[in-house]
Amino acid sequence: MKKQLLPQRKIIRLQHYDYAENGLYFITICVQDRLCLFGHILNEKMELSAAGKMIEECYLELEQYFPTVKCLDYVIMPNHIHFILHFENKENSVRYSLFDVMQRFKSRTNVEYIKNVKQNNWQPFNKKLWQRSYYEHIIRDEKDYLMIAEYIDNNPLNWVLDKLYIAG
Repeated sequence: MKKQLLPQRKIIRLQHYDYAENGLYFITICVQDRLCLFGHILNEKMELSAAGKMIEECYLELEQYFPTVKCLDYVIMPNHIHFILHFENKENSVRYSLFDVMQRFKSRTNVEYIKNVKQNNWQPFNKKLWQRSYYEHIIRDEKDYLMIAEYIDNNPLNWVLDKLYIAG
């Protein structure tokens, strides 16, 4: 009898890279099933729903929870968020990793969203608010940063061209 093997997940993180390393990280997280929960694009500008405003608050509060992490450029889109984090871990302080920050953000936003589904009739989601994984890119130089910052800034303008676009 042959053994059934589970599908192997692709490893999407850099092997042997220390994700607590100081530097800039570009992150994209998508809503599970690509539901448009955070608002809509109107006249090429993102109009945040109450859920989108909650996501924004949770993103910006990461600096309070992780004092060596700075929240830089970001955009909340109808079904995903892009942002840049700057890690400035100090030698004699607690070293936070990208995993720590992402776990906190996804967990906090999930809890807050569920609370508001129950209390304020927000649109429910199926089992999880976020997809299991997220896209991450280590920003290597100023040119890379400027290109990504421009991408973030222009994301609402290019929504209908976005691979995550869902007509609504």
